Amino acid sequence: MLDKLDLSQKLSKKTYKRLAPQLTERLYALQKASWDARIPVVILFEGWDAAGKGTSIQKLTSPIDPRGYKLYPIRAARTYEKKRPWLWRFWLKIPARGEWAIFDRSWYGRVLVERMENLVPESEWRRAYRDIADFERALADDGTLIIKYFLHISKQEQKRRFNKLAKDSMTAWHVTPEDWEHHYRYDDWLVAYEEAFERTESEWGPWTIVEATDRRFTWVKIYQTVISCLEERLGWPHQVLPSEGEAEGSEDEAEDEDAEAEEPATQDLEAGELEFVSQSDENAEEAE
Repeated sequence: MLDKLDLSQKLSKKTYKRLAPQLTERLYALQKASWDARIPVVILFEGWDAAGKGTSIQKLTSPIDPRGYKLYPIRAARTYEKKRPWLWRFWLKIPARGEWAIFDRSWYGRVLVERMENLVPESEWRRAYRDIADFERALADDGTLIIKYFLHISKQEQKRRFNKLAKDSMTAWHVTPEDWEHHYRYDDWLVAYEEAFERTESEWGPWTIVEATDRRFTWVKIYQTVISCLEERLGWPHQVLPSEGEAEGSEDEAEDEDAEAEEPATQDLEAGELEFVSQSDENAEEAE
């Protein structure tokens, strides 16, 4: 599935500037509506190292009310967590009625990182597919809206981003030997991702694969997916944007290139498990 995606898709700066204000305004209104309707929302982000998960989460959360969501950057299970069923620590983080829970990596680590690094026996990560399906079904049956993203970039693009980070003394520490090892095993990881999609795709927890080469295209697709899912759940009419669907902004490619040089390098600071912390005090307490 991933090898059939068009990773060259992009959105011009001009088009993004037209779309962004309308998308952020709609997202804020829908967050308020989901709070009033007491709909719990789970949004999780998975993807390649350096695909831009952290920056995408920052973009998604910047226009919404920080009191209405919690952000969970997921690390490896701690010692006391390993003494309990493996999904226990995620049950503690499910959102309250009307609240959003946003996960920077998630319970899919059991069938991705833990599988690829041989941290658990094969029998355990294979059983985890069923555990995940049951977990998400239980959440959905209780009324939770589940939105799952996977940010996809090519092996060549990942290498370019790693090299860009490594050349800057301020960001070089984000690229670790482990990140390069994952890069060299790109094809093996691809198999694990594909199997995870196949085994956990469902009507109550569908995957949205985001072509993440161009960050503006990435951000707009993420916004549009959240908005569409919330509109459907709330029964709101779909808001058709005047320039929706416009891409390939060749008219201002030169302007885009200048913007690339001006914008900070944080879009790729994903390699070393860089974590963004929510503006909410509660988020800091819950992130452990």
